[in-house]
Amino acid sequence: MSEPSRDQESFSVRVSKDTLVFSAAHFITFAGGICERLHGHNWRVEAWISGCLDENRYVFDFIALRDGLQALISELDHSVLLPEYHDSISVDVSDDEREVTAKFENRRWVFPVEDCRILPVRNTTAEEIANWMSGKLIERLALRDQAGLQQLRISVEENFGQWADCVTNLK
Repeated sequence: MSEPSRDQESFSVRVSKDTLVFSAAHFITFAGGICERLHGHNWRVEAWISGCLDENRYVFDFIALRDGLQALISELDHSVLLPEYHDSISVDVSDDEREVTAKFENRRWVFPVEDCRILPVRNTTAEEIANWMSGKLIERLALRDQAGLQQLRISVEENFGQWADCVTNLK
């Protein structure tokens, strides 16, 4: 007996858990020279992958997705998030690698280096953090090398009910 045609079906897996949360401080800038005050969030993250069913009849292993995401979250937890490529915020590590100084116009912040995560982003918005996480997860889980995967969506919740998504095509 042959299986019915499933040309119209699509599949995805999503990982969203209470443990996929990190606490971190940040500040962002807006057009017109506006800079927020340093503040923190309990950021929540979820991941979604779409694609074809593989020989095991699943899109992607839930555990591998969860663990990959958890590793990224652990890197950011209890830290100050700073942008490496911001046009108006300079971020410098001291020569002795003990302090990080961030400057915006006449404002200056100094943090212990171990408390900072300097991300390769232009601004530490939820959208940019989702994009950074997407790139890291694709690399670490070799998602582009796996047949049948189509898209990865990383969602970052900055405040309750305020989500940013980054959708990346894998093929």
